[in-house]
Amino acid sequence: MSDGQVVSNPDINASTVLSNSSSQPKETTSQTQGVAAANSAAQGPQEVTASVNVSSQQVSAKNPFAVDAPAIPTQEGPMGIRYDFNDGARVLLPKGKWHVQIEDDETDNIIFACDADEGWVLSTKKYYIPFRIRVWVRGEKEPVLNHTLDLKGKEVQIKFPVGTLGDTIGWMTYADRFQKKHQCAAEITMGHFLAEIFEGQYPNLFFTHLPGKVRFAKPYASYMLGLFFKGNTTHQPIDFRKVGLHKTAGYILGVDPREEAPQVKLGSKRKIKERYVCIATKSSSQAKFWNNGFGWEQVVAYLKDLGYRVICIDKEPVTGFKYTWNRMPHDVEDFTGAKPLQERIELLEHADFFIGLSSGLTWLAWCTHIPIVLISGFTLPICEFYTPYRVFNSHGCNGCWDDVNCNFDHYDYFWCPKFKDTDRQYECTRLITGKQVIGHIKQLMQDYKLTAPKDEKKKEK
Repeated sequence: MSDGQVVSNPDINASTVLSNSSSQPKETTSQTQGVAAANSAAQGPQEVTASVNVSSQQVSAKNPFAVDAPAIPTQEGPMGIRYDFNDGARVLLPKGKWHVQIEDDETDNIIFACDADEGWVLSTKKYYIPFRIRVWVRGEKEPVLNHTLDLKGKEVQIKFPVGTLGDTIGWMTYADRFQKKHQCAAEITMGHFLAEIFEGQYPNLFFTHLPGKVRFAKPYASYMLGLFFKGNTTHQPIDFRKVGLHKTAGYILGVDPREEAPQVKLGSKRKIKERYVCIATKSSSQAKFWNNGFGWEQVVAYLKDLGYRVICIDKEPVTGFKYTWNRMPHDVEDFTGAKPLQERIELLEHADFFIGLSSGLTWLAWCTHIPIVLISGFTLPICEFYTPYRVFNSHGCNGCWDDVNCNFDHYDYFWCPKFKDTDRQYECTRLITGKQVIGHIKQLMQDYKLTAPKDEKKKEK
């Protein structure tokens, strides 16, 4: 097999290699572009939604949520050899006559083998593999370095290199499982506003709030979570579109991929006396919206007729791009704004239920364990966590996000890979009707034995 790469330069000595981070191979522009790039003026194809620029140290200047691997391997081996498992197996060789093998200790497969006189040997695979590194002086029988990955008690970074709410929530449980499985000292690097809702719930983890300085300057190993497109097989063992947005983290980290909502601080005092329903109607691109022009108005009217207060918790009351703008539904109460996530949690946990899209606030509602009606057509139901009230219409085009033949374009707000600029654009959600969503609401209320608030008031009289 040739699942690795060797980079050597006979014209430089080992000390030059060790002090010059640019000697490590750089990833291509398409590999290093991520979610943050979508918010910049840069344009171009994108292969992954989360990546690392290995040519610099600590937090990337371009993406404040991305933490780079240390410039040189952190572990000292014999004869000046250095190695670690930061974003894959890494070996840095001084001048000499070497033979190197990177193996999968679970299977005894030799993943990569080469002869090298000096320089870097890097595994192509960056996700969790129980690597074994062996280095021989060429011609010798016994290796001078024979090291199998052992994370117990070691400093390990698990990196969340995006500032998006839904992705981070979906992946959190798997980071916790990883630490418990390996009994390592696990540093979780993520955006400050996300770290603050988890930190108090996971005393077994060290949280680094980004932007900021990392806790472990020389980790033994590190693993990067993310969504990787174009059939990427280097950062994920299975294409995320086949297993789900959240479960992909379980496969990347090599832990049980079964879903479980992460822990957040619950138990707040109820602030709204009347019974209410929370809704969130906004997202980051038009394909993610419920593109039925009458749907939200019909649902809100139905809820209000039941006697519910309907509270919109979107960050913005109006979002859009160019000629298309999505406004908060009429007759809802405006609780929009850039509120702290803990404040949103406290509002959600006392709601009778939540209605939203395949977006961050829906994942946040999942953490509060309330019933959820989830409306989406551009994703397949496998993409998100399970809810029996998942609204999906199979009568038209659907599931482009999870189609391995389609690659989401973060730069195109109006992305619709099959029917853009035709009468069929966004039919995946245009065909989801208000009646269909109301049907799920009725089933939810029946399952949870929820009476309409207006009926309760009649009994009180």
